[in-house]
Amino acid sequence: MSRPALLRFTTGLLASFALFTAAACADDPQVVTDPDPEPPSPPPSSPPVTPPPPPPPGASVSTTVAVPGSMRTAPFNVSRTLVVPPNFTIAVYARISGVRFMAMTPDGNLLVSVPGSAKVLLVRPNGANDPLVTDFVTGLRDPHDMVVRTVGGTTYVYVSESHQINRYVYSVGGLTAGARQVVVTGLPDRTSPGFGSTYQHGYKNIAIDTNDKLYVSIASACDACASDAEGNPVRGSIYVYNEDGSAGRLFARGFRNAEGLAVIPGTSTLWVVVNNRDNIPYPFNDASGNYGRRFAAYIDNHPAEAFTRVRDGGNYGWPFCNPNPDSPTGLVDMPHDPDYDTNRSGTVDCAAMDRVSRGIQAHSAPLGLVFFQNTAAPTLYREGVAVALHGSWNRTQKTGYKVIYFPWNTVTQLPGDEIDLVTGWADAFSSWGRPVDVAVDPSGAIFISDDQAGAIYKLSYVGQ
Repeated sequence: MSRPALLRFTTGLLASFALFTAAACADDPQVVTDPDPEPPSPPPSSPPVTPPPPPPPGASVSTTVAVPGSMRTAPFNVSRTLVVPPNFTIAVYARISGVRFMAMTPDGNLLVSVPGSAKVLLVRPNGANDPLVTDFVTGLRDPHDMVVRTVGGTTYVYVSESHQINRYVYSVGGLTAGARQVVVTGLPDRTSPGFGSTYQHGYKNIAIDTNDKLYVSIASACDACASDAEGNPVRGSIYVYNEDGSAGRLFARGFRNAEGLAVIPGTSTLWVVVNNRDNIPYPFNDASGNYGRRFAAYIDNHPAEAFTRVRDGGNYGWPFCNPNPDSPTGLVDMPHDPDYDTNRSGTVDCAAMDRVSRGIQAHSAPLGLVFFQNTAAPTLYREGVAVALHGSWNRTQKTGYKVIYFPWNTVTQLPGDEIDLVTGWADAFSSWGRPVDVAVDPSGAIFISDDQAGAIYKLSYVGQ
């Protein structure tokens, strides 16, 4: 082959190879990348979770209760001490026999209920002297809980009686209740047909939310009886009404005795504390051989008392199911066990009951429930809730008899771990006082009522 022909052949061969290679590459699944690519975007990340602040200091300082000379009758005829957080003092503010629940008026006075005397009292500060205690309204049937609320430009004091709910017009500076309107009637109590003195939990408790909805707790007539769940109205329940008592309906059920009702300030979210049943039989048919037996080792710690958020339409178990503190979550998000007396066959599905947000030691008897948000409570304690534990009557060793505090997680809107706020009213076998309720005045002082000692205490923060 001549040199020019060889050159033409080689050039054609190279051209054919280039065309073949290009065709092959057209079918190649490889991705051609940008010679100067942008860096890949980082994967989306969740916003950082801010841990809740540490809880405030709990009760740790044994403090002598200051008692004015005019108030030193029993149990203050001897020196008394209570355990409070650091930088607090505690004093007897007033002596009122049988005092129960409290409410602050807009002008900073204290309303207190005295069911045994059929009245609500007004307690007013009096400088360095003893406070002035006068009748606010009398002639009531077992008055118990109170809420002060302004509706449509009128300020009312709502007062629960065992058979009805009233509201009274309140005027700043007034010493007695104004015009009364009965807003809810027909509530069951010891005067209802078929009950008499057998109605065990006749007191009524109330709360009002930001939408002016009125919640009324109708406690059980018994310790554990299926008939309460079939009553009209249903007992062991909470009903909701408009602020004037109209449009009442069942809101939630399954509460043996919800004495403390409170709404998170600025919301319509209702929380309650509940006294659960006594003398519970062992509910498990297991190898222990204790099925159906009543014995102290089990009764002492079962069922846990409840501190829980209330869902519209919810069922919280009683009388067929009881919160179980022995599950893996302990006193948090408690499931339920069947009640041996009312549900040993498991006909009522306890797994379908609303879980309890937080448990409290069995038989502690939680009564007053007060959120400190939007109050003048000391700053360290302002994001939290206080509960007065009235104390046990049927436990081998006493429990309760103190005021506890739950710091509040503002993100989850759930309580943190319980801490003691004030203790010392009892030892394992005896008591000299039983806390009932808590209130905060405009100066930030925390009042605690005590129906055994017949006293109202003033817990004051004195700073560091």
